[in-house]
Amino acid sequence: MNPQVTTLGRSQSAALSTNKVVKNTYMLLSMTLAFSALTAGLSMSLNLPHPGLIITLVGYFGLLFLTSKFRDSGLGIAFVFALTGFMGYTLGPILNMYLSLPNGSQVVMMAMGGTAAIFLGLSAYVMTTRKDFSFMGGFLMVGILVAFLAGLGAIFFEMPGLSLAVSAMFVLLMSGLILYQTSEIIHGGETNYIMATVTLFVSIFNLFTSLLHLLGFANND
Repeated sequence: MNPQVTTLGRSQSAALSTNKVVKNTYMLLSMTLAFSALTAGLSMSLNLPHPGLIITLVGYFGLLFLTSKFRDSGLGIAFVFALTGFMGYTLGPILNMYLSLPNGSQVVMMAMGGTAAIFLGLSAYVMTTRKDFSFMGGFLMVGILVAFLAGLGAIFFEMPGLSLAVSAMFVLLMSGLILYQTSEIIHGGETNYIMATVTLFVSIFNLFTSLLHLLGFANND
């Protein structure tokens, strides 16, 4: 067998597989964003209370674990929607709080616009240049862990300054995670579209809430 033909066939197969992951990821991401927006809207309209830090963390990490465990089956998709729907529900009370403040609607719209611009801009950059950002993996993992622990410290010890610093860190880290995950998808480093969707969704969610916090502070809210 001609080795050049074999190599070409493998390259074409890899390209088709990557294109399928990209298509499925962004299709599922669009659906989960819409579903999360729906649950957030219901939470807001019903004026539901925020579940609190403990329930939020248990619900998030529990559903994330189940999504990862069943990522190669149909149950994985069900748990993706359960996870993103739950996150939408926790977002509803936060949005109601901001909307009740002076200039609250403007802050929310600016945060939404900023999140969309950052996500679309970074995704388009990676898709266009096809640069490999896999080198960022270790740094992002450590950075997110440090920021998460610092965020818990800011909550428990009531340190507004640290909380703002954590939000700024998350804006940078989530931007880096979007670059990293998009790069992994197009270069074949991530072949499971369910996990790729979860990573991008969490990046968008944390980016939005962090911008909301920073913009709210900038508007003295």
